[in-house]
Amino acid sequence: MKKLHITILGIAILLLTSCKEEIEKPKVTYDGTNRAKELAKADSTQIQIADLPLQMEGTDYLIHPVADLSIREKGIKSRYGSSSVNDLSFTISNYGEFEITGFLQNLKFQKVDSDSIRKLTEKPVLIQTATYLKSVADKTNNQIMVYTMVDMDTNKDGKLDTSDIKALYLSEISGEKFTKISSDFQELIDWKLIGSNNRLYYRTVEDTNKNGEFDKKDVVNYYYIDLSKKEWKIIGYEPV
Repeated sequence: MKKLHITILGIAILLLTSCKEEIEKPKVTYDGTNRAKELAKADSTQIQIADLPLQMEGTDYLIHPVADLSIREKGIKSRYGSSSVNDLSFTISNYGEFEITGFLQNLKFQKVDSDSIRKLTEKPVLIQTATYLKSVADKTNNQIMVYTMVDMDTNKDGKLDTSDIKALYLSEISGEKFTKISSDFQELIDWKLIGSNNRLYYRTVEDTNKNGEFDKKDVVNYYYIDLSKKEWKIIGYEPV
């Protein structure tokens, strides 16, 4: 009985240690270069697929979400009319009201009267949300997309995932003018559109003590952009 108690205690300690290591995994790893790790070329064995295109209301562009084909061990038999065939999930994104969500490698844009398709970006990214600001378009005719994504391997583990810093980007509805509006090595906290003045407000946190984590000792930065203007000028402000 004593040996059993010791064994159980040992397993519990290992599990707690594992959980602690996972929680404390830093989002930024510093090596003196102040640069994120360069990612290797994409694995050629991965198969990229696209969901069927969607069109934001009032726009002239189709958007094609693109990601790697995900193999899931579900043990599900092939079903006619289902998106799951032979344990493969062919659905890579979800669409809500004016927002695409998922873990996407890219988005591709196509004008409705054209066969030409263009990529949003040529660099490795992991797009988590893509939101069309319809209220801004209705008031100003500026058709703008907002993206949250991972664009740098900040913890230098050789991959882009949610353990890296999240960034904020804008583009036109065509995918052109793709612009990063959060600073490198600053973690996006959140963003909000204020419709009355067409301003996009957002907050980031900066690892000022360089401990690789974002905590109460770090500095929170506040910004906004006036989306009624053609030029996206980032303006910092201090509410506290």
